[in-house]
Amino acid sequence: MSSPFALHTLLEFHDCDPALLKDAEGLRPVMLDAVRAGHGTVVAEVFHNFSPHGVSGVVVIAESHVAIHTWPENGFAAVDIFSCSSALDQVKIENCIRLGLRASRVTRRTLHRGPIEPTLPVASEENGGHP
Repeated sequence: MSSPFALHTLLEFHDCDPALLKDAEGLRPVMLDAVRAGHGTVVAEVFHNFSPHGVSGVVVIAESHVAIHTWPENGFAAVDIFSCSSALDQVKIENCIRLGLRASRVTRRTLHRGPIEPTLPVASEENGGHP
């Protein structure tokens, strides 16, 4: 069995500060500080305010990326942390974002990305949907 290429952590932040969730300029330092605290190397970042509300932001890091999407009307934010580096401290990033958003609850799912098991036949249309 081989090691995964990357870890992809899906975070859901509940009961966040709605004012912050609708402010791209307020979210930018929360995300950048969290990435740096987790030993990420920032390459580029872009944050966009939607109308009437909500923000999407992506921090491209040398180790891959950290992205946020917000729903201020629900006090909710979804964050993805994707990294091929074991040196990136995803838990530290999560904790910094939780504090920055003032979230009362966080749920987490972590996926191993890449071939971590022996290759199995895959169903496709070319073979009639059979492996």
